[in-house]
Amino acid sequence: MSRQAPTLEDVAREAGVSRATVSRVVNGVRNVDPAIQDLVRRAIERTGYAPNQAARQLVTRRTTTVALVVSGAGDASDSAQNAFATRVFADPFFGRVVGGVVGHLRPRRMHPVLMFAETPEAPQEVVAYLRQGGADGALVVSTHPDDPLPALLAGAGLPAVLFARPGRPVPLSYVDLAHRDGGRLAAEHLLERGCRRIATVAGPLAVAASQERLAGFRDTLARHGHPYVPVAEGGFTVDSGMAAMTSLLAEHPETDGVFTANDLMAQGAVQVLRDHGRRVPQDVAVVGFDDSSVAVTCRPRLTTVRQPVEQMAATMARLLDEHIKAERIAPTSVIFDPELVIRDSA
Repeated sequence: MSRQAPTLEDVAREAGVSRATVSRVVNGVRNVDPAIQDLVRRAIERTGYAPNQAARQLVTRRTTTVALVVSGAGDASDSAQNAFATRVFADPFFGRVVGGVVGHLRPRRMHPVLMFAETPEAPQEVVAYLRQGGADGALVVSTHPDDPLPALLAGAGLPAVLFARPGRPVPLSYVDLAHRDGGRLAAEHLLERGCRRIATVAGPLAVAASQERLAGFRDTLARHGHPYVPVAEGGFTVDSGMAAMTSLLAEHPETDGVFTANDLMAQGAVQVLRDHGRRVPQDVAVVGFDDSSVAVTCRPRLTTVRQPVEQMAATMARLLDEHIKAERIAPTSVIFDPELVIRDSA
């Protein structure tokens, strides 16, 4: 016959404490002496006891899971949904977000549940999932300025934290980067290199971060006597960077410096410049944004504006944990500073 699974009573006997004390330790109740907590945890290890998660949820009203939601504004067709998921998983930015979130949650025995909210119906489905106890709260990475999900979460009073300032003001906590300062750093570096015919590949101009990076770049150049900056809009992908750089070269062949709003577009720009016989950085200096894995695999390696995505994502997870536990009630914002990382492309 198979051995019966260890129970709370078995742990209590092993530790020499009451069943109620073991229950309080297992369920994370705070008014237990640290020495007793340690005693109970060692007893749990020796007995091999595994808490019944369903029963634990009834006591704590927590699932120990959080929803990591990638939210957009695509259509409901299968092809569009598949393309959205493919773009997300292909983008090194999202992998860094997941790494930062998991790095914070894992030591706390919490787990992320990945959800996509790219259809008109999906935001309501996310809210319903949370209301029904599917997860304790939501970490939201939104890719569209008119995303309705943040307002729905705030209106429902559900714990949620956003990666990036929402397009419309809502009473939710968020983490973000000082994007204008990032654009300023890129402009100053190109000017210091002696570039005088400078252009930029912007991100989607409907996205607030793209607008801020472009504004910081333009403002800095204007302060140094460059009133006009050629702009081509990209879509944060390699292909869009290639298309934008091709357009800029056709209209402004004298370009000697380029700032791209992310590293993927910088990689595309470098490829087009190489195909047109332009040396990087001797003929055209290129500065990217993010300091993703692409920056070090690109040839030449990219000079780029670093966005500390992992740290930002970990902070987002920490804020959500505090909201879930009611340690933090009022929403807050945490803004990180960018940093210029100089490599070979500029």
